Amino acid sequence: MSESRQFFGTDGIRGRANRHPMTCETALMLGRAVTQYFKKEHQEPLIVIGKDTRLSCYMFEHAFSAGVCSQGGKAIFTGPLPTPAVAFVTQSMRADAGVMISASHNAYYDNGIKIFDRNGYKLPDNVELELENMILNPELLNQTGDNELGRARRLDEVIGRYIVHAKSCFSNEFNLEGLKIVVDCAHGAAYKVGPMIFEELGAEVITLGANPNGRNINDNCGALHPQNCAKAVVENKANLGFCFDGDADRLIIIDDKGEILQGDLLIGLLAKFLKDRNHLGAANEVVGTVMSNLGLENYLTKNDIKFTRTKVGDRYLIERMRASGALFGGENSGHLIFGEYATTGDAIIAALKVIECAYYYKDKLKNIIADIELYPQILKNVKVKKKIPFKDSKEIQRAINEIETEFDGNGRVLLRYSGTENLARVMIEGKDKKLVEEKCQQLAKLVEKILN
Repeated sequence: MSESRQFFGTDGIRGRANRHPMTCETALMLGRAVTQYFKKEHQEPLIVIGKDTRLSCYMFEHAFSAGVCSQGGKAIFTGPLPTPAVAFVTQSMRADAGVMISASHNAYYDNGIKIFDRNGYKLPDNVELELENMILNPELLNQTGDNELGRARRLDEVIGRYIVHAKSCFSNEFNLEGLKIVVDCAHGAAYKVGPMIFEELGAEVITLGANPNGRNINDNCGALHPQNCAKAVVENKANLGFCFDGDADRLIIIDDKGEILQGDLLIGLLAKFLKDRNHLGAANEVVGTVMSNLGLENYLTKNDIKFTRTKVGDRYLIERMRASGALFGGENSGHLIFGEYATTGDAIIAALKVIECAYYYKDKLKNIIADIELYPQILKNVKVKKKIPFKDSKEIQRAINEIETEFDGNGRVLLRYSGTENLARVMIEGKDKKLVEEKCQQLAKLVEKILN
């Protein structure tokens, strides 16, 4: 089997809806492949199919379920539901696999397909490659017919399962009575469950982005555009604001003054909170990515917490967490993973944990994070015609070494390629913002010259 990936990227399959690879034909073939793969466990695999609110989700959920049924599996439609909720429901129902149809934070005209195993974890690379092989070679798929064909049904009550689960993750020591919060659901998958969970726990909820029409998901709202939520927090004199992305696996926090708090600050805050509450586990480890701020790493080290970096993508964080026994990890983008409660990033549970944190320390978030000093970090995207390994360019390596020598341990350089576009990402961080900007500009120009 070829190791090249024609369909799967860093987070499932994603692209423009009705354009390769995100076509109904691909969804149907993937439905067949997933069902055959999970027949290793059961003769009639049960597949949970969730979605966000994009217009194209209607055709993809039916195309995928057609593949499941044609291969002898059983499909269950959940309707709009956050990605972490689909992962939880898959595990809760003891299904064989779960599927989320969503392009996360992308615009409505994109869509994607993420797949979870029976335990709610995203599939590893080798399994995705096996599925790709079946899509590209249909003769590998067994033919079924007659009474072997499967069936599909809609199960609306699954939303209740997730609501009960999310509420159970909030400590019984606290409640949300007297708390006023703004929740921006990005017209996405959490537009129903998000506000309901906070209201049932006692909060006064001002809801934004909860009127999806198929085309307005992530459109000037939610985690990608938190300024609207920030404005609403100030206008309504709310205590906090929470912004979700389209599939509610990413969270942006707004404090009571309308200020947007960076993800790395939240990771530092929550890591210390979990350590103080003895919820970091025996590993005493927090997992971040190569993009995590050096200031965060220094803060965790000062608090005697081990910090480990992985490739970008919450799937890689989770793989490391499962391997080491770590119970917390996250990305600056807002993916926050609490291994004790979830198998993937969960914006709603993360929001509840942030509230717990504020209650525990009996202070405002801005005051709690005051001693976390993040370094200035500059990221430039450079269009390239070729993607050669950076280590193969002596000129690029020489430039990196010179920059790191000049930083003398107070900064770092990271070069990586986009997994979906012809882009090289040039990231430099250090204590001196002016120097960081200067060196990032120089290195970006060099990369552009050599790779074009």
